[in-house]
Amino acid sequence: MGFEPSARAQELIERVMSFLETEIEPVEAELHAATKNAADPWQPQPAFKDLQAKAREQGLWNLFLPSAEPGNEQYGEGLSNLDYAPIAELTGRSFLAPYVFNCNAPDTGNMEVLLRYGTAEQKKRWLEPLLDGAIRSAFCMTEPDVASSDATNMAATAIPDGDEVVINGRKWWSTGIGHPDCELLIFMGLTDPDAHRYARHTMVLVPRDTPGVKVERLLPAMHRYDEPHGHGEVSFTDVRVPAENILVGPGRAFEIAQGRLGPGRVHHCMRLIGLAEHSLELAVRRGLSRTAFGKPLVNLGGNRERIADARIAINQARLLVLQTAHLLDTEGLAGALSEVSQIKVAVPRMAQDVIDMAIQLHGGGGLSDDFPLAAAWTGARALRLADGPDEVHRGVVARIELAKYKESE
Repeated sequence: MGFEPSARAQELIERVMSFLETEIEPVEAELHAATKNAADPWQPQPAFKDLQAKAREQGLWNLFLPSAEPGNEQYGEGLSNLDYAPIAELTGRSFLAPYVFNCNAPDTGNMEVLLRYGTAEQKKRWLEPLLDGAIRSAFCMTEPDVASSDATNMAATAIPDGDEVVINGRKWWSTGIGHPDCELLIFMGLTDPDAHRYARHTMVLVPRDTPGVKVERLLPAMHRYDEPHGHGEVSFTDVRVPAENILVGPGRAFEIAQGRLGPGRVHHCMRLIGLAEHSLELAVRRGLSRTAFGKPLVNLGGNRERIADARIAINQARLLVLQTAHLLDTEGLAGALSEVSQIKVAVPRMAQDVIDMAIQLHGGGGLSDDFPLAAAWTGARALRLADGPDEVHRGVVARIELAKYKESE
């Protein structure tokens, strides 16, 4: 298995690469600066909307969407996980690109949830505007008062009450909540504390403007707010929504979460590989163009070996993620469970190491916003926690590995 993309995917890869080089890269630094210096940095810049319009006109829109399934034909024929993976890698080279192509988290995962688990009415109301880019969404799962690495700890409640659901509790690190177009929250709450630990929780669709929903604060990740999307702490106080807003049914949250996270982790990891590639490129260019102690930086202090190690690490990580994407396509999440956890541990750590090396070669400049490296390092570090910390995923890998030997005894 060489993991070669299909002919259609290869054509899209080339078109995405061309769009990045001609449309996004020339204006990205200017757009970031305009956002940072704006009177209201939470309002998207008009130039960003223009980029989205161009991408849509060129057919570079919603490329993450999985292959059409029975009942979902109207949403288009998508790419397999394996075909989309190299496109995700390309978008990872830019902080803007995933948003320009409408392929950014958490909207991609939320759209896949609605596509796979939503009713016809839920798709009409929420999925179609998300696919259109008319609205944004957030995923409200993690909580400030419990160890959220164990999702069974989630204590915020979603209690059926006649033809409604009553929601109470507090969530945080709800990415996307800062965007002015965020209109949908997918909320995970405790419904039946006496049920099986994986059947206690329910996912509910909550319109952001529902009475009782309040964004308490926007959270900086290592002093970065990620405007105009952002991460927030959200309180829910006696929030009432129709029972028809429940996804699938009460107690089905873990089933939905598992279906959501497999492809999403491939997307995250391939974007990180693109980020690592871009960081290595910046490191090499810096090392060749700067001189210290009479030599190019690349020839000082073991930097050639560090560059070689970065190339090896990136290539290893890419192959592991492509294998995982292939397994998801051919065997589903059950056949790729260990690999999905493996990439979630290996890739953020690899990216963090490569970016750190690039920062070192840039000296003090690497810590500034003159280069994208400080923001890149923060993003890679955050992804060692997002979608489950390293320790949880290593536990999954170990459990599956140990089970092989128990079965043979």
